[in-house]
Amino acid sequence: MAAAKKTVELKPLEFEYVNFSIVGDSPLIVHAWSEKAKQMMLDAQTGAAKKAKREIKIPVNDFSDSLYWLTEQPPHGADNDEAERNVIEAIEGGARFGFPLSGIKQSIISGASRGGLDVKMTELRGSMFLSGATDAATFELAEIVGDKPLMREDMVRVGGMSKTADIRFRAEFRNWEIPLMLKYNKNGKYSLEQLLACVNHGGFVTGIGEWRPEKDGQYGCYHLKVD
Repeated sequence: MAAAKKTVELKPLEFEYVNFSIVGDSPLIVHAWSEKAKQMMLDAQTGAAKKAKREIKIPVNDFSDSLYWLTEQPPHGADNDEAERNVIEAIEGGARFGFPLSGIKQSIISGASRGGLDVKMTELRGSMFLSGATDAATFELAEIVGDKPLMREDMVRVGGMSKTADIRFRAEFRNWEIPLMLKYNKNGKYSLEQLLACVNHGGFVTGIGEWRPEKDGQYGCYHLKVD
């Protein structure tokens, strides 16, 4: 006797797109990897010869390098005054800045788990996809809108308290918002309400950027604003 045929009913993938923003509740500190820092890491890994003399620190150049530029980054200055003129000219000329989408998504996923929501991190990674919701956004960066960035000066210890102290010059956004678009499957495990709840938990529990709650700070906190 032939085996009975089984009928399998598959729910179709039905994608929906929702615009929302994350709005800052505390200042956002950004610190992009500069080309110089990436080259130093590559040199260390490939055994390239080290430079005999350490370069002079130019604070505004470091500030400029800490930003994720969506428009063209101005050239470095030979001194701090020239660097400041270059950055001010770029900002007054309409410079636009971003933040990595991967960092925002990881904040949401980590915050939902740390905040005690009934979700699984591995499932969330494939249940929601983010993109920037402005014309300047790229595949990797969403745009930060709001106030112009300020330069901040921080004392840090490289490698822990027993290591050498250093001064870091980084960009800070005091009042900020990041417009985003969420893509999700309406027939998936998690509803839109659950996914947006994860966003709010990410903003409170994890945050984004430097010195965020996840890293024992209070910067980079945010809340959800649905458009």
